Amino acid sequence: MLDSLLAYPQSLLGPLWPVVWTVAKILMIVVPLMLCVAYLTLWERKLIGFMQIRIGPNRTTFFGIRWLGGLAQPIADGLKLLVKEIIVPTGANKFLFVLAPIMAIMPALAAWAVVPFSPELVLSNIDASLLYLLAMTSLGVYGVIIAGWASNSKYAFLGAMRSAAQIVSYEIAMGFALVGVLMAAQSLNLGEIVKAQQGGAGFLGWFWVPLFPLFLTYLISGVAETNRAPFDVAEGESEIVAGFHVEYSGMTFAVFFLAEYANMILISALTAILFLGGWLSPFPASWGLLGASSPGWLFAKMFFVVSLFLWFRATFPRYRYDQIMRLGWKVFIPVTLVWIVVLGAWMQTPLWIWWK
Repeated sequence: MLDSLLAYPQSLLGPLWPVVWTVAKILMIVVPLMLCVAYLTLWERKLIGFMQIRIGPNRTTFFGIRWLGGLAQPIADGLKLLVKEIIVPTGANKFLFVLAPIMAIMPALAAWAVVPFSPELVLSNIDASLLYLLAMTSLGVYGVIIAGWASNSKYAFLGAMRSAAQIVSYEIAMGFALVGVLMAAQSLNLGEIVKAQQGGAGFLGWFWVPLFPLFLTYLISGVAETNRAPFDVAEGESEIVAGFHVEYSGMTFAVFFLAEYANMILISALTAILFLGGWLSPFPASWGLLGASSPGWLFAKMFFVVSLFLWFRATFPRYRYDQIMRLGWKVFIPVTLVWIVVLGAWMQTPLWIWWK
């Protein structure tokens, strides 16, 4: 049916059609993602306000419609940041100062090129999509370092150094966790990784069961990678500043803000795809609509995981920097290495049932 709908514009545009169709698919991913980022901030306020018994914003209406109150809050936040002045500090490297937010958000958006929403719904179904994701997510640290250095501020530079060291440390643990997924699925393709979790066991056939230590490591490392509480050491307690982006204002700050929340959604999507079965239903196929695989299941799992990010922020106090480094280097890396060895031995026995 889709092919018949696209036949007319394809014949009309001729050789330009592949370019137009690719841009259209990119917009179909980026526009909903930006909306999700905006309204994730509202969900964060609502959820944490509920958990901590706080009222929060309660005077905003949706263009005068009071019963839709709150839905306009992200729009109001965006407009407020849009009209604020962008101030470049004296002595700052202006080119790098403006480039840093772009370097922060670019990998968070580019990574979605290989994220499959269903067997057919994926922008680029490449075989080495897991390697592409590793490359893209590793680039985010450059935006942090450049922002701290280009601001010409010691406080911003200290925050950038803390944040960069934390990101690099937990990137190693996340990489080793992905090695376990690669071993279990026997593929670097994200779509094939989801298909490898298909089986008669329902949600017990997903990779979170045999890779449970790696699943926890990946999830917690994802919280650290995004500089979210309780790993938000970029916001220095002794300096009482916001960290590497302390000198940013207006839309330059908003882009860092968007990058943080876009990365949260990306980590949630990857956790759902790699360990929680992606678009697969947790119920048996005999359950009809509930047992059918669909992108809706992927979105539900993403919503669950991203809500865990907010729950952690509302619950745990901020760790000391030495505690964060000890957890990354002395706990997560040894645990992932040991479990990779255990997994390799387990896969050689008849007890390993997670085959395609």
